[in-house]
This record gives sequence, C-alpha cells and structure tokens, in this order.
Amino acid sequence: MNLDALPYTSFIVLVEFCVGSLLVCLLADWRGRVAPSFVRFSAAMVSVGAAVMLLNALALDPKSIIGGYRLDSGLSTWLKALSALFLAASLPYNWYVTKQQRRASMLSGVAALAVGCALVAVTAYDVSLPTWGYAGVLLSIGGGALAVGAVVLAMTLGHWYLVTPRLPRESLEELTLLLVAAVALQAALLAVNVAIPARETPAATAFLGSQSLGANPAFWLRIIIGLAVPAALGWMSYVSSKGYPANENAMMAATGLLYIAVGAVLVGEVLARGLMFLTGVPV
Repeated sequence: MNLDALPYTSFIVLVEFCVGSLLVCLLADWRGRVAPSFVRFSAAMVSVGAAVMLLNALALDPKSIIGGYRLDSGLSTWLKALSALFLAASLPYNWYVTKQQRRASMLSGVAALAVGCALVAVTAYDVSLPTWGYAGVLLSIGGGALAVGAVVLAMTLGHWYLVTPRLPRESLEELTLLLVAAVALQAALLAVNVAIPARETPAATAFLGSQSLGANPAFWLRIIIGLAVPAALGWMSYVSSKGYPANENAMMAATGLLYIAVGAVLVGEVLARGLMFLTGVPV
C-alpha cells in the first residue's frame, strides 16, 4: 500500500459506501417490502457515513502527484464541495423518511443520489489520468459502490428478521442476488481493465510497488477475498434465506454469512484501490 495514497484510498471506499448504500436503500424502499424502521436506519447510516467522508475529503492533499501516481489536482476543491453537498442533500431525505412522507422522501433521496453520482464521476476523473481511460475507473468505482451498498444493507436487513418475525423473505433474497450480480459485474470489469494496458506506470516506491500486477500477491487476494468469497457467501446466504419462515434459524445463518461478506467486500475494495495507486490498473 502506498501510504501517500492512503487518504485517497479511504475516501474512495467511503464514497462507495455512502453512494452505494443510498442507492440500495432507495431500491429497497421503492420495492416496498422492507420495514420503515429499516429505511430510517439505513438513511441515518448514509448521513453518518457522509459526515466521515467529508472529514476525509477535507484532509485530502491537493497535490498533482501522490507517491508517484498522477492526479488532476484541480479537482480537489470539487471533491470537497460535492462531499459537503452530498451530506447536506442526505439530511432532507432523513427528515422525510422519519416523517414517513413517502413521495417527498423518494424525491429527496433521488436528488441526494444525483449528487452522489456526480461525486463518483468527479472522483473517478481525478484518479483516472494514469489508467487506460476514464471509463475504466468510473465503472470500477461504480461497481464497487453497488457491491458495498448491497452487502452492507443486506447484512443490516438480516437483523430485522431476527427481531420482527414473519417479514417477507423476498427482500433479503433480492439484496443477496444483487450482491452476487454486483460482484459478477466487478469480476467482468476487472478482466477488461487488466487486459487493457495503463497509460502510465506510476513510479511507486511502496512495498510491492515494483512488482508486476500478476506477480503481486495483493492482486490475487483482491480476486479471492474481494470477489470469490463475497460471491460464494452471497449465494449461500440467498439459499439459506429461502428456508424462512419455516425455519427461523435460516435467517440467522444468512445474516452470519453476510457479516463475513461485508468484511470481504471492504477488504477487496481497499486492495483494489491500493493496487490502482501502485500499478495504474483499476482492478
């Protein structure tokens, strides 16, 4: 890991968490199969994450090069402004969700998501200069946001089945399938991004930075821990949840599997962003 790039690595993961969680929360609320208390909790979680993300954004160093990796230094102000705007936009969504004003909450949520998408787009452009192209980084971060949002909210939703009997199992089934689909999308994007050479190879001085991507153990950990393990756990959780409500322990098993999946997905995202700053490949 390049220590100079660590603030950007954590910032990108926080962007994925906030925007992905908001997207999945809106989808689950739109489907109408989740408890209002789950939506309220998820909305609050997005705002708390956005506050942490803003603090991280304010700490970003507006340099043109970090640890040998070239950035578009002129965008640092935009990253901070959009982070603040996303936090501000998430607050009305929380208010309307708490008041159970469905139409207003959906409209304010979509508005906050639009700001979040703009933040993803600017973040991707800021770090895309050494990579093969802007599209590769944008799709990589977008896929990461979908995977992080799906696994975090699926794990969170699992707890509602433990305290509220007889909730429809379809809600968790949909989120676990969304997780599997998101990880499959990430795997496909990884294959494309690895196949296309980077425009620049960063002059990284960090540990393992001089190794090629295929020889770097972090690359294979990214594939195994960040992709293969979450896909397997997501599918196992989906199969387990199908035993509910006949077997209430099925949801306990599914939630336990999703706990592990959350850790695997987050570790995978940290590895992916760290590798990008070392090699210029948005894995």
